[in-house]
Amino acid sequence: MALEAARPTPPPTVKGDVVETHFGVEVADPYRWLEDADSPETRAWIEAQNAVTFAFLRDIPEWTRIRQRMEELITFERFGIPELVGDGLAYTRNTGTQNQSVIYLSDRDGSNPRVLLDPNALSDDGTVAVGAWSFSFDGKLFAYALTRGGSDWLEWHVRDVATGEDLPDLVRWSKFSYALWSADSLGFYYSAYDAPTEGEALQAANFYQKVYYHRIGTDQSADELIYENRDEPEWGYNVGATEDGRYALLMQRQGTRPENRIYVRDLANASGEFRPLFDKFDASYRYIGNDGSRFYFLTDNGAPRQRVIAVDADRPQPENWETVVPEAAESLEGASLVGDTLFASYLRDARSVVLRYDLRGKPLGEVALPGIGTAGGFDGHRSDGETFFSFTGYTAPGIIFRLDLATGSVTEFKRPELRFNPDEFETKQVFFNSKDGTRVPIFLTSRKGVKLDGSNPTLLYGYGGFSVPITPGFSTRALQWLELGGIYAVANIRGGGEYGREWYDAGRLERKQNGFDDFIAAAEYLIAEGYTSTPHLAIEGGSNGGLLIGACMTQRPDLFGACLPHVGVLDMLRFHRFTIGYAWKSDYGDPEVEADFRTLLKYSPLHNLKPGTAYPPTLIFTGDHDDRVVPAHSFKFAAALQAAQGGQAPVLIRVETSAGHGAGKPISKILDESSDALAFLVATIGRRA
Repeated sequence: MALEAARPTPPPTVKGDVVETHFGVEVADPYRWLEDADSPETRAWIEAQNAVTFAFLRDIPEWTRIRQRMEELITFERFGIPELVGDGLAYTRNTGTQNQSVIYLSDRDGSNPRVLLDPNALSDDGTVAVGAWSFSFDGKLFAYALTRGGSDWLEWHVRDVATGEDLPDLVRWSKFSYALWSADSLGFYYSAYDAPTEGEALQAANFYQKVYYHRIGTDQSADELIYENRDEPEWGYNVGATEDGRYALLMQRQGTRPENRIYVRDLANASGEFRPLFDKFDASYRYIGNDGSRFYFLTDNGAPRQRVIAVDADRPQPENWETVVPEAAESLEGASLVGDTLFASYLRDARSVVLRYDLRGKPLGEVALPGIGTAGGFDGHRSDGETFFSFTGYTAPGIIFRLDLATGSVTEFKRPELRFNPDEFETKQVFFNSKDGTRVPIFLTSRKGVKLDGSNPTLLYGYGGFSVPITPGFSTRALQWLELGGIYAVANIRGGGEYGREWYDAGRLERKQNGFDDFIAAAEYLIAEGYTSTPHLAIEGGSNGGLLIGACMTQRPDLFGACLPHVGVLDMLRFHRFTIGYAWKSDYGDPEVEADFRTLLKYSPLHNLKPGTAYPPTLIFTGDHDDRVVPAHSFKFAAALQAAQGGQAPVLIRVETSAGHGAGKPISKILDESSDALAFLVATIGRRA
């Protein structure tokens, strides 16, 4: 069914008269008032927009059946990757209908499970979630951080594992942090900001992150300040202790740049200071583990696709480094140390390959994986004799495996019971050439035997930023799209991490347009090869991927049949003024620098809308508590797009209340949001089921 209903009329949005001059260029910002997300005027605007949007979506005949089938598909038992804790296991489990997954403890074989923490009991609507958690080294204490309404702010609590009771400890205003326990289990390190001014917690910029040590049983006001740098307001920090208790490591970062610095402190010296291991912000360094003063790191220093090195803390100069696992043809995405085994997780054309090595770099074989997909996990302690990992693909939801370190054998631990037949579908990987001739991979998943007659409804997804690789993963929404006869396509465009540092660098800063060109070329490839055609082609992405959708639809409005930008970065001239936005300068550049400003202005979705243009049907998604990409991006873009629309296609915005950037979103909200997205696609680009 194609969309036949009349274009819904969105409520009018008042235009202000804000005009600013940047480097001699006048830039109008008539919807600046929508940046105040909590003003009565903005709340009224949200309510009016949602009324039109939900009336349109819920009037689509397919909506009820889509919602019913979505609930059937999502109702399967799901497990998280287990962690060895004492003599047992800790893992998450969700029956399929719970808003939040429950944290369990069990015996080593998975028997005799008991609930350690049920977040569903903490709120009636499921909007309180566990954002991070960590067990002490002795396994007796459990630190967990609550998030509320989708915010990034973390509120740390501590639970006694034996009794299941919370201790009085409470740590607030932590963000972008973990609880990193000291080896003596007496406390944990965490990162935090100063308490924000009342009413500004979800929008004010976050500067001067600090690292503290919280000793169990004390008030937060007594926490020890471990590190701060008053000269660098935008830098961020984390501290962790080595498993042997000998050293503390200080990780320093500049925004989202991959380059970082690492300092080390010998805890045997009570008066010792942090001293540099890597002090130049010249490469990425990720700590893996240590044997005394011999530290293992994953780095792209001298290896754009990364390698594993060993560094002596007493002789940290580069000439003394030892390569343990050399750079390979594939991108080395991650490495971990369990027992005396190094696990190296590679991406071979954006799909997982995992190899094992000993601590001198001797190959110990490849981990057997069940097909094209993504493997994750392989974590643990030096004393562990086994580890766990998950495997997922576009039609394989989260199978958990156990791996014996001594034999290398892999056995199945938990497999979800499915309410669909994965044998009806297939995933293949093909390649296309971008505008400049670059070869780009794309995953295509569909029912078997799909006909290439140009009439298949197709959903093209992309991200392309921050060196994040987009690898095969399971989604009940994507699965239902396949059941509806659609094709699900995922393009691995430049700016991501699929092929290491060079692939990332080729799609950021002044080269950001390359990623947009790749995505446009993916759409053109799908049309040229007969998979679909413009009226049946939709594009979707979130966060940086929301920017991708906004840029591509403003550059090529003629190419797409529908557009779904989620929580997108859409105002490229003001992204740095809210919460953690300044950290993204590593990918986007600095709007306060003239050369960067001119680059950003060329593709900023908000500033490249042309009045009178026939834009594709568009459904914009955001959350009113998003303090990562503040909702003002979506609010202003929606208002401007509605005003510019010269065609009859609907332009709608869906604002989820008590929701943020996506993490911790309850299943009830996921079900409604997914149903709305699919119904919109069915109404705009059709279906084949």
